[in-house]
Amino acid sequence: MERGKMAELESLETAAEHERILREIESTDTACIGPTLRSVYDGEEHGRFMEKLEARIRNHDREIEKMCNFHYQGFVDSITELLKVRGEAQKLKNQVTDTNRKLQNEGKELIIAMEELKQCRLQQRNISATVDKLTLCLPVLEMYSKLREQMKSKRHYPALKTLEHLEHTYLPQVSHYRFCKVMVDNIPKLREEIKEVSMSDLKDFLESIRKHSDKIGETAMKQAQQQRNLDNIVSQHPRISGGKKSKKEICASSDVEVKNTSPMSEQDSGILDVEDEDEDEEVPGAQDLVDFSPVYRCLHIYSVLGARETFENYYRKQRRKQARLVLQPPSNMHETLDGYRKYFNQIVGFFVVEDHILHTTQGLVNRAYIDELWEMALSKTIAALRTHSSYCSDPGLVLDLKNLIVLFADTLQGYGFPVNQLFDMLLEIQDQYSETLLKKWSGVFRNILDSDNYSPIPVTNEEVYKKIVGQFPFQDPELEKPFPKKFPFSEFVPKVYNQIKEFIYACLKFSEDLHLSSTEVDDMIRKSTNLLLTRTLSNCLQNVIKRKNVGLTELVQIIINTTHLEKSCKFLEEFITNITNVLPETVHTTKLYGTTTFKDARHAAEEEIYTNLNQKIDQFLQLADYDWMAMEPGSRASDYLVDLIGFLRSTFAVFTHLPGNVDAHSTMSGKVAQTACMSACKHLSTSLMQLLLEAEVRQLTLGALQQFNLDVEECEQFARSGPVPGFQGDTLQLAFIDLRQLLDLFIQWDWSTYLADYGQPTCKYLRVNPTTALVLLEKMRDTSRKNNVFAQFRKNERDKQKLIDTVAKQLRSLINSHHS
Repeated sequence: MERGKMAELESLETAAEHERILREIESTDTACIGPTLRSVYDGEEHGRFMEKLEARIRNHDREIEKMCNFHYQGFVDSITELLKVRGEAQKLKNQVTDTNRKLQNEGKELIIAMEELKQCRLQQRNISATVDKLTLCLPVLEMYSKLREQMKSKRHYPALKTLEHLEHTYLPQVSHYRFCKVMVDNIPKLREEIKEVSMSDLKDFLESIRKHSDKIGETAMKQAQQQRNLDNIVSQHPRISGGKKSKKEICASSDVEVKNTSPMSEQDSGILDVEDEDEDEEVPGAQDLVDFSPVYRCLHIYSVLGARETFENYYRKQRRKQARLVLQPPSNMHETLDGYRKYFNQIVGFFVVEDHILHTTQGLVNRAYIDELWEMALSKTIAALRTHSSYCSDPGLVLDLKNLIVLFADTLQGYGFPVNQLFDMLLEIQDQYSETLLKKWSGVFRNILDSDNYSPIPVTNEEVYKKIVGQFPFQDPELEKPFPKKFPFSEFVPKVYNQIKEFIYACLKFSEDLHLSSTEVDDMIRKSTNLLLTRTLSNCLQNVIKRKNVGLTELVQIIINTTHLEKSCKFLEEFITNITNVLPETVHTTKLYGTTTFKDARHAAEEEIYTNLNQKIDQFLQLADYDWMAMEPGSRASDYLVDLIGFLRSTFAVFTHLPGNVDAHSTMSGKVAQTACMSACKHLSTSLMQLLLEAEVRQLTLGALQQFNLDVEECEQFARSGPVPGFQGDTLQLAFIDLRQLLDLFIQWDWSTYLADYGQPTCKYLRVNPTTALVLLEKMRDTSRKNNVFAQFRKNERDKQKLIDTVAKQLRSLINSHHS
């Protein structure tokens, strides 16, 4: 039972599955029926399925047949109508065919026109596209053309800006065109070309300012000179100080003007308007002479190209080279002032340009770079000036050089450069200037002293008197006498005094504009004047005094002249005080050494007088011709000695006839005359003693000694006659005391007294030296031994000889005891 139920259930399930598959086949697209059929063949009941499929087909055939039977009459009717319609359709087809043929024939022209219209529309579209493309390309071409035109006209900075717009704005829009690629490839070349051309302009600019630095510096120094003159006028007339711009203000305004110019502008030249001059026709500014536009353009171009540092380094390197060339002085610069002026002009021109570049560009040059150049320039300039100025021997040229250096320093100081070292160097040149002045004044003094007549200045009228008093400060009661009269000094006194004042003025000129205090100026003038007096004038006076042909009269006049010049030193002190406004009592004030100079000259003249007198005495003594073997003396003094005494009398008479007989002169000349007279008598006495004792005179007789005594008596007579007033008692005769006592001892043969009193203060022959007496005694002893005249008196001769030997022995004993 159960197995029957199981089979029945399986049969029902299979039937349901077959029904489902049939429905699926009926409703499914034939393309997807494969899987359904596969499920049938995969099962075991495909035979039964086929039976069901056959049954289903038969059912569908019966339904089709019923439906066809039901619709058959309608089908027949439809066929009949369809046949009618076919006839009408054929007619319609023929009509359509005929209409189409007619339409085709009629539309051929229209087709042709339409083809033409189509072609026109295509051309129109192409033209429109071309216009659009050209609209994009034309600005590029126009910009490129503008670029070429700007480069051709050397407007390089605008060309560079055009190139920037072309590259970044226009070319990217048309970058796919071939000509644009060519332009893009050319852009680096164009940039390089602009760099090269602008650099070429810069090189031309550098060469131009190198050549024209002289003119630029000259203009700047003229401006500084004008400013200095204006300052002097303002300092003298403060009320007119308005209305003028200072150099600094002018430079500042010019700098502002340049800074306000746009680098985009073609007028960016950096040139100030030269025509905008004041109505007073002032010298144009140094910047007015230079077109700085190449520098600005090149700087802007390199800045835009990102090569500003390269440009700055190149500019600074080239300017350093130019600085070294400018600072190299010409070898003959020291010969003329124009050589120095050109040298300074070039240096000033160089730094004026650099200062302008500093203030009108941002960073092309900086203060450190300028300071470095200035330090180099300052050291080289000072070294060159030291070297070349040392060759200069003309004080006028040295003074002009100093003024030029001051103007040079003031000019650069006006542009902000430190110039203290230049003024320090000027103090060194001042020493050289003093040396050249001293050399010049040495010649002036020599000419004055050589041309002087060494005679008192005669005055015949009031005009001459006032002229001399105006030249030399001198007052004397003796000159109140009526004309004619004489000044005690000769012409060289007022001339030398005036030349000393001229020298002081010359020293003062150098101190002007050196920014020195009154004390420093006073000290400088006094030191230079001291050198003039103690070295230059002193040497000139000494040379005159030592000349071979100078006479006693001239020497006396020199003594008088130096005395007056010595007194005038206080007036020179006052003169210096008046021009420097520094009182002599001020601490550290240098004193004038003129008093010492003139005293030394006077002493030298006095010594020269004494020396000349002694030389004259020696010349007379050379004429002495004594017969040392004479038995008897002559009746009078020797001729040479008489002439010598006459010469001395006439010489000392000069001292008693001094100009004006003024007390001061008489006192001074009296002392000189007394000293000269005493010196002459002492020299004469010494010379006569030497003549008597000289080794060549080996023998002498008593007669010769007596003749010599006559000459000494002549000398004593001259001394007693008072050739020069002022000696007290027998002071002058004491010059011959040695000779007198020696001659008295031998002529009187008073040996007993001499030997007995020797060494006592009251000794009669106190001035007789035993050695001198022994030498003279030996000469007389040798004569006694060889003289045969006393042969008949041999006993007396022997006694005398013994006496001489005894005296000689005693004299030697005195000498030995004295030495011991």
